[in-house]
Amino acid sequence: MILFVAVLLPVIGAAWCALPRSHAAAPYVNAAAVSTSFLLTLWIAAHTAATGHVVAIAGWVSVDAFAAILMLGIAAVACSASIYSIGYIGHLHAPPRRVRAYYANLALFIVSMLAISVCVEPGLVWIAVELTTLLSVLLVSFVDTREALEAAWKYMVITLLGATVAVLGVLVLFWSQHVAGGTSFTYAGLAADAHRMNPILVAAAFALLLIGFGAKIGLFPMHTWLPDAHSQAPAPVCAMLSGVETSAILYVLLRLMPLFRAIPSVHASTWFAIFGTASLVAAALLIVQTHDLKRLFAFSTVEHMGVIVLGASIGTLSGNLAVVWQILVHGLTKSLCFYAAGAVALVAGTTEFAKVRGLQRHAPLVGTILLVGSLAIAGAPPFAVFLSELAIALAAISVGQVWLAAVLLAFVGIAFAGTIAKVAGMMLGRENEGLHVHPAPGVVRGVLVACAIPVLILGLWIPAGLGNLFTQAAAQVTLP
Repeated sequence: MILFVAVLLPVIGAAWCALPRSHAAAPYVNAAAVSTSFLLTLWIAAHTAATGHVVAIAGWVSVDAFAAILMLGIAAVACSASIYSIGYIGHLHAPPRRVRAYYANLALFIVSMLAISVCVEPGLVWIAVELTTLLSVLLVSFVDTREALEAAWKYMVITLLGATVAVLGVLVLFWSQHVAGGTSFTYAGLAADAHRMNPILVAAAFALLLIGFGAKIGLFPMHTWLPDAHSQAPAPVCAMLSGVETSAILYVLLRLMPLFRAIPSVHASTWFAIFGTASLVAAALLIVQTHDLKRLFAFSTVEHMGVIVLGASIGTLSGNLAVVWQILVHGLTKSLCFYAAGAVALVAGTTEFAKVRGLQRHAPLVGTILLVGSLAIAGAPPFAVFLSELAIALAAISVGQVWLAAVLLAFVGIAFAGTIAKVAGMMLGRENEGLHVHPAPGVVRGVLVACAIPVLILGLWIPAGLGNLFTQAAAQVTLP
């Protein structure tokens, strides 16, 4: 029962927005519902760490270690995004009807992502994945400009086409398992039936799912919606799209990897390495040439999805442990980066590098958090992203894949240099004439500080319960 409550609580916020003249209280009702859901998720994660799983409906709705980590990351970012929205959306002075629509869509978008983490039947998971697009597309176009509408349209077309391809993969998997005599169409059931399933059908399903979900994840060359959507969407929406939505879809592929790896002719690890390398290389080069802070962080998401996929191609317990760690810390860190970018937009009126200089002198808190977030997401020590990326490189070296570690370190280094050079210019460069800086809302500043704390702590200390979840999750996606 507690799983259903944790997932569905944000619906209270959406229902409130349906009431007449509810726009004034909608931000607070939504934040309260999502925050309560986050607290329940903490309990679920702690219980899962101790017992191994939480089951609502066997074979349909349950949470194990990997799902608990994903659910925890989604709920944490959703909580911060809901609170941040109080200051950010309020500062935009949007019409009441648009405010109500924003909070209703935000709440339902959160529910759709949480559903991905608790469903274990691939058909249900696909429905939840599809809902994430349908419920977030209006959030991308919230500012109601030509550019925002174009970005939302591009996002919808590419990801819905991907979903159409992915559903074919789900159907082929179901057919293959049915022909093989399997009965449990779940992640665990598919892995158990792998030795009896037709290799050709499984290979076809893998190709369809990799391409279909790859469009939603933002893997190169299907990443083109990411920079457009992130440059136009409100900052809290960017935090959720980039920090947890992409990772939630990638989670689905990782849960199916034991099935795909059990059949050598699928060559799942090889294709993961190819797409991961291409995404990492392309993103690093795009980061160097971008001219907007939010687009830079969007390309950074493509980079990190590439890093995770590259790490998953190794297939060892240590590699998968680093991958699971990267998924959580990327979500927490990338959301902080977009909150900082949103604060820059509020105080300076733009996020273009050429138009913002000397930010540190005029808005020291925003500038400091932006620097912390940029260093953390770029992979500077002692932040957690540095540790997870280093762990992936060491895991590759341990199995003789030195080329993978070399590519990873080289292009992460290029992305690091590009990110820090551009952010440093924005913070410390000579001030632009005519730049008018306004104070950031108190709620925005509070969320920036609160979200920076776990980013700083997790690079230095991992709670025992969280470490236990990571170990269990890595084992769940590693072949025995």
